[in-house]
Amino acid sequence: MKPIILTDASCDLPLDYIEENDIQHLGLTYYLKGKYYEDDFGKSVSYREFYDALRAGELPFTSQINEYRFTEKFKELLKYERPIVYIGMSSGLSGTINSARLARNSVISGNKNADITVIDTKCASLGQGLLVIKAAKMRDEGYCADEIKKCINANMTKMSHWFLVEDLTHLKRGGRISAATAAVGSVLDIKPILYLTEEGTLKKISNARGKKKALRFLAEKFKQNAPKYEKQVVAVSHGDCVEDALYLKNILMKEDNVKAVIVNELGAGLGSHCGQGLVSVFFIGNNR
Repeated sequence: MKPIILTDASCDLPLDYIEENDIQHLGLTYYLKGKYYEDDFGKSVSYREFYDALRAGELPFTSQINEYRFTEKFKELLKYERPIVYIGMSSGLSGTINSARLARNSVISGNKNADITVIDTKCASLGQGLLVIKAAKMRDEGYCADEIKKCINANMTKMSHWFLVEDLTHLKRGGRISAATAAVGSVLDIKPILYLTEEGTLKKISNARGKKKALRFLAEKFKQNAPKYEKQVVAVSHGDCVEDALYLKNILMKEDNVKAVIVNELGAGLGSHCGQGLVSVFFIGNNR
């Protein structure tokens, strides 16, 4: 039976893809300019409006998707009598995956026929998004929920996440990096480079002076770590700095083993913690 693919908006996939490929989703809640919104791929608040608010000094905060919302979503989808595969953002960055697990256990306890799989990808943004694309493709090719789960588990440990961060204020405020690490970014136009560890947490790895050098550093990581035997789709997300994202895309497209590059903006859920000016690259590597 064809599984239902469910994810959260932190996958940062383009809205057109989400709608055209029947990807079910929920979004983190964020507070901005005195109101609460759901991260919904830029429908309620456009990406430009969101990042303009950040530039004006707004400091939004987010709330994880809670157990109740997952429970209601699972019950809604179970009416179709199909397996559900939830592909979630890293537990190292949010408690959302734990909410999904609690909701799953609660729903299954009252419905023994419910088939719900919850996957902690240890990924985020378009790293998570590339896994959702893989899952949707497998669904359409007739693979079952268990086969999709095995494939996602095998690939997520190799999903590389490399980030160039313009402003570390938001990451520091959210407790995702230390104050000492944040202080470095304000000195001499130094751009900190971070990556997502195997545990799905952010770690600073290097610095680059100037944004162009930092972008080339990200491209070099792909060149060093991506397997050469197969062309792959690479993804680039950005915090309202599309020129920088396209600059990186152009470098990557010169690589023989790049099939295509997906470029999309960082949504409000993660953008609240990473801020404007972020550029990141995601790809399947030999390892993380």
